[in-house]
Order: sequence, then C-alpha cells, then structure tokens
Amino acid sequence: MANKIKLARVEKGLTQAQLAKRVNATRQTIGLIEKGEYNPSLNLCIAIAKELEKTLDDLFWEES
Repeated sequence: MANKIKLARVEKGLTQAQLAKRVNATRQTIGLIEKGEYNPSLNLCIAIAKELEKTLDDLFWEES
C-alpha cells in the first residue's frame, strides 16, 4: 500500500505537503501513510484516491 501511494503522488508531481493540503491532512500524516505506519480513515482514503485520480483498489488493496 505504502509504495503505491507514494508512486501515484510522485507521478502527479505532488509533494507530500501539497497532497496533504488538498486532502485536508498534515504532511506528517501523508508521510506515515506512505510508510505504512498509519491507517487512514475511509474518508481520507477516498480523498487521496480522488486527488491522485486512482481507485481505492489501485492504492489500498494489497495483492497476494
């Protein structure tokens, strides 16, 4: 999960701070999510997915 979010963010040319501002979170929260050290709420997951133009599955579903 973590690397998918970071990869999508970098592909969009956004910094952690820019993404955080757009989804009403802190840069630290985005950093922790990218590291897999924080479980975001469903609302935050949806906001991140919309901002990065990805589906929830694209960003948060772990492949086995």
